[in-house]
Amino acid sequence: MVAQEKAEHLDPDALIKKWIEPNSHRWSSDRARVKKYGISVWALVGLLQGVDGDVAAVTRAYDIPVEVVQAALAYYERHRVVIDGRIAENKG
Repeated sequence: MVAQEKAEHLDPDALIKKWIEPNSHRWSSDRARVKKYGISVWALVGLLQGVDGDVAAVTRAYDIPVEVVQAALAYYERHRVVIDGRIAENKG
């Protein structure tokens, strides 16, 4: 619970800086990934959409802290169009 409480106090810029990085092999906004875990932001957001916004389900599925999901969502809000396109491309 302490990690969740702490995460709520971080602003979106701090979350993104702490957790999100470019994919060094294929850089574009839709290819960003989570530091340390290597999970694509679009994959986290896509799963979150698939589980009706259940953050706990996403944290369990990827074995990641809530703060990571919050960081991915903060990044997604800034790059929604290209990430939605990537999610749609993956479904296709």
